[in-house]
Amino acid sequence: MTSIRRAVTLAALMGAITLPVGLGASGVSLVGSAHAQGYIKGLIAKLRGETLPAGIVKSNGRIEATQVDVSSKYAGRLDQVLVEEGTNVTQGQVIAKITSPEYEAQLRAAKADVQKATDALAAAEAEIDSRKSALEFAKSDFERGQELMKTGYITKQSFEQRKRNFDSAVASVSSFTSQRNQAQSAIKNSEAEVERIEAIIHDLTLVSPRNGRVQYQLARAGEVVGAGSPIVTILDLTDVYMTIFLPAAEAGRVTIGDEARIILDPIPDVIIPANVSFVAADAQFTPKTVETRDERAKLMFRMKLKVDPQVLQAFYTRVKTGIRGLGFVRTKAGVEWPDELKVNIPAPPPKASDAAPAAPSPQAAAPASSDSQTPAK
Repeated sequence: MTSIRRAVTLAALMGAITLPVGLGASGVSLVGSAHAQGYIKGLIAKLRGETLPAGIVKSNGRIEATQVDVSSKYAGRLDQVLVEEGTNVTQGQVIAKITSPEYEAQLRAAKADVQKATDALAAAEAEIDSRKSALEFAKSDFERGQELMKTGYITKQSFEQRKRNFDSAVASVSSFTSQRNQAQSAIKNSEAEVERIEAIIHDLTLVSPRNGRVQYQLARAGEVVGAGSPIVTILDLTDVYMTIFLPAAEAGRVTIGDEARIILDPIPDVIIPANVSFVAADAQFTPKTVETRDERAKLMFRMKLKVDPQVLQAFYTRVKTGIRGLGFVRTKAGVEWPDELKVNIPAPPPKASDAAPAAPSPQAAAPASSDSQTPAK
């Protein structure tokens, strides 16, 4: 009788149900629908956590998922936003497009520089071929002059003129060879500039970094966005967990990978399997938004209960964040889970949209992931 009263009181405080309650000589009389009675049974089942076996602890928490901001790497005007809040997206799917006439103009200038350097290279190579011919003639003329000087058929002045012509031809070939090398370097620099600007323009098309669901749309088409401005926020529904807080005495016995169970307020009859994926290294004061069983425990350790990825896969389109509930953690490996905390997952409805297909589509598919966890309704 006491447990029932407590359940009814808790339900009334939560605003979940409204029941006429009458107290008379015979005790408590309840008048309510079958749905309300089922809800009370679910609440009573939760209250059993007060008598959990040693080695199993509980705490209130809520369902969360990893959030990823899709941001603009460069400034520009937002031309299109191709998704809305609630849209399921896949990795690599185009989220938005940004236009930037400045970068497009820079790209045209860089391509013109490539052409200019290419023309300079062609001109330098043509001059080198011409100067090499002149060099061959000047060299042979200089060598003949050396022989004629020995026999005295030419004057020393004529020989020196031939030598100057030969030296000038050598210098001319060397000069145009240097110009050719400069043109080749200019081509490489210009091509690198083209690649840099093309990479910037490519990054102006924003794509989803992972599979998930659009949680927030933070900018609209037509707005001017700065570098680093987030456009949408995506929830990675393959990485879903419940955040709970445990006092030091209990948190000290928890290790990464320990089995856990999750019960959500909207579906108290469903027992969701999970594992401890994170335990904070530092304690903190009791958070104001989290109720604790022992108000005297002022320092708490935050931890995550990661939902079984297979459960997430089956209920991908029904996963939601922010749902409150209870998290149960087994701190002793040999302790058996009580009957009310044994895994109880209903069969998913026979609808193609409720399960993730092998090849996910951009609008309603769950990624075929094997390392995430949790349904939430």
